[in-house]
Amino acid sequence: MTPSPKLKKGMTREEVDAYVEPVLSELSLEKKISLMSGPGMNKLRMAWSFLACRQVTRRPMPAGGIERFGIPPVKFSDGPRGVVAGNATCFPVSMARGASWDPGLEERIGEAIGREIRALGGNYFGGVCINLLRHPAWGRAQETYGEDPYLLGEMGAALVRGVQAHNVMACVKHYALNSIERARFKVDVQADERTLREVYLPHFKRCIEEGAASVMGAYNKFRGEHCCQNTYLLTDILRSEWGFDGFVTSDWIWGVRDTVKAAQSGLDIEMPWPKFYGKKLWQAVKSGQVKVETIDRAARNILRKVVEFTSAPDREAYAKGLVNCQTHIDLALEAAEKSIVLLKNTGQLLPFSRQAVKRLAVIGRLAAQENTGDHGSSRVFPPYTVTALRGLQDYLGDADRVLYADGSDLAQAQETAASADAVVVVVGYDYRDEGEYIGDRFNNGSDRVSLCLHREDERLVEAVARANARCAVLLVGGSAIVMEAWKEHVPAIVMSWYGGQEGGRAIARALFGEVNPGGKLPFTIPRDPGALPFFDPDADEIEYGYYHGYTLFDKEGTEPAFPFGFGLSYTSFTYGQVGLEETEIAPDGKTMVSVDVTNTGDHAGAEVVQVYTGYVGSAVERHAKDLRGFQRVYLEPGETRAVRIPLKARSLATYDVETGEWVVEPIVYKVLVGSSSSAADLQEVKLRVVGP
Repeated sequence: MTPSPKLKKGMTREEVDAYVEPVLSELSLEKKISLMSGPGMNKLRMAWSFLACRQVTRRPMPAGGIERFGIPPVKFSDGPRGVVAGNATCFPVSMARGASWDPGLEERIGEAIGREIRALGGNYFGGVCINLLRHPAWGRAQETYGEDPYLLGEMGAALVRGVQAHNVMACVKHYALNSIERARFKVDVQADERTLREVYLPHFKRCIEEGAASVMGAYNKFRGEHCCQNTYLLTDILRSEWGFDGFVTSDWIWGVRDTVKAAQSGLDIEMPWPKFYGKKLWQAVKSGQVKVETIDRAARNILRKVVEFTSAPDREAYAKGLVNCQTHIDLALEAAEKSIVLLKNTGQLLPFSRQAVKRLAVIGRLAAQENTGDHGSSRVFPPYTVTALRGLQDYLGDADRVLYADGSDLAQAQETAASADAVVVVVGYDYRDEGEYIGDRFNNGSDRVSLCLHREDERLVEAVARANARCAVLLVGGSAIVMEAWKEHVPAIVMSWYGGQEGGRAIARALFGEVNPGGKLPFTIPRDPGALPFFDPDADEIEYGYYHGYTLFDKEGTEPAFPFGFGLSYTSFTYGQVGLEETEIAPDGKTMVSVDVTNTGDHAGAEVVQVYTGYVGSAVERHAKDLRGFQRVYLEPGETRAVRIPLKARSLATYDVETGEWVVEPIVYKVLVGSSSSAADLQEVKLRVVGP
C-alpha cells in the first residue's frame, strides 16, 4: 500500500500538485463530494433562515477538510469592513476606503484582516467585494469601492495582496454584474459583449491576475442563467480565458438552483451547506448526469489552494491578542481620516479653531449613534465604536464645550445652534436605509428609495443653518447623496461615510484641522437623479449599458453636482506641465506620465493625481475618457513632487466582439491629467500608438 503523503511547510507549486494527486486517489467519491459544500447545519436547524445563518458567521465557517492527511477545511470569514468573527477591528466601509484612492493603505488593511482571521482560526476571507456601482441607490454600494472598474481593480488587488500575505485565501465577489440588492435572487442581467468585457469584468480579471485564491458567484442571472451555474462566466471566461486555478464558491443558500448545472459549469463549493450538492450530487454522479471527472476537478481545485496556503511559511505567530490590537486600531483611524471628502468649504469655515470655537453645537440623531454600516453579512462587531459626538467631546476635552441636540425638535435644535460659536449637523443614513436585503420581516436596509436625505433631515439642516451661519454638514452614508435642496444654504459639507470604530475620532481631527481631508469621490454625485441609468430594485430583467457614472455624464454633456474624483482640501495644489516619457508607443509598449505637483497653501495635505485616456478617431464608439492611473501624494506646504504614473498600451485596448480579442487601435489617444474627472480640472497631451 502506498504510504499517505505528508503535508509540509514551504512546498513549491510542483510539490503541491504532487501532494494532491495521491490524496485524491485515496478518497472515495463520497469524501470528494464532502469537500464541495459546508458541513450541514444539523446542530443549528434554526439557522435555516438567512438572518440566523448570518449570526453563525460570528466564527469561521468550515467546509471540507481531510483530517487524516492534515488538510484543514476551508474556514470562511466574511467581510469587507473587517473580519465578521469575534470582536474584530471594524474599518471604514469599502466605499470610504475607495475614497482614499490609496492602494497601499488598502493592502495594509488587508494584512490586518489576514492577521485577525488567522488569530480567530480562519483561513478564508470572503470580503473582496468589487461589484461595480452602476447606480448609487444600490443597497450594498458601501461594500464596494466605487463606480470605475480601474479603481475597483486596483483597490481589490491591494486587498487580495494584503490578506493573502498571511496565508489567508482571498475570495473575490460577487461574480458578476451584481448591482441591485432587492431583486438579486431573480433579476436577469443583460449586457452586450463589449459592455461585459470593458465595464463589468476588468476589475475581476485584475484580482485574478493578482493571484486571488477564490471567486464567489453572484445570486443574479446573466443572460438567462444564474451566475453560480453559468458556464460562460465560470468556465469559458474565468478558467479558460483568464487561467484561474483557484476554487469557485457559491453565494450563500440561494446561490445554487440546479445540481447538475452548477457542477458542470465549474462551481466547486456550495455554501454554507449541501442544499443541491451532498446527496443530490452523489445521486447525479451515480445516475450518470455528472461525470466523476467533474468531481475530481472540483476536489483538485479546492485541495490545491488549501494545501498551497496551509503549507506556505507563516510570517508571524497569530495570537488572539492581534484581534483589535492597537496597531489595527491606529490603522482604522488612519483609514477613516484618509477617506473623508471635503465637498464644500465656502469662506474657509473649516477647519474650526479650538481657540475660536469655545462652544460647539452638534445636532442630529446620527451624531450619537454607533453607525458602522449595514447589518447584513458584512457587519463587524468591534468592542467599541467612537461616534461623532463622542469624538468631538474627547477632542475638545471638556463636555461643557459640546452642546448636543438630536434634532427631533427643530426649535430646540435652533436654540442649541444659536448658542454656539459653530455647529455641526450630522445627517444621512444607517442600516435601516441601505444595506443587504434579508427579507421584509427584518428592519434592515435594501436599495434606497431616494438619493436625497430624509425630508426631516433636510428641514433640520435648513433650520440650523438659519440659526447659525457657521454651519458644517457632516454626511453619513455609503454612496451618493443628492443635496440640491439645501447645499446652497450651508458653507461647508463633509462626506464622512460609515467610518468604522474610530470614525468619530477621525471626524473631530478633520473638522479641527489635525488632519487635512484628502479623500476624493469614488463616484459621481448628480444634481438630478434622472441623469443616472435606469434603476428598478424589483426588476425581473434589466439591461446594463456601456455608460454609467462619469462616462454617462460625459456622453450626455450633463454637469454633475460633484464629479468623480472630486475633493477639496484645506490647502491648494498646482500642477505643472504634463509630460510623456514616450509620445509614440507600440501596441505592446508603455510610457510614463509625469507632472510636478506643488502644495501652494499653508497646510500639509494629500492630492490624488488622476490619469484618464480619451480616444481620437476610434473605429468603435468609446467613452469620452476612462481612468487609467492615479497616485495619492502627500506634500508639505511649499513642497513640489514629481509624480510619475505608468501607462501601458494594453490598458487602451477595446474588445473586438467578432474576433474575441483585445485590440489596441493605432490611433491618437488623449492623456488627461488632473485632480478630478471634470474637464476643467484636466490637462491634455497626445499619445500615438503606432501599428505593429
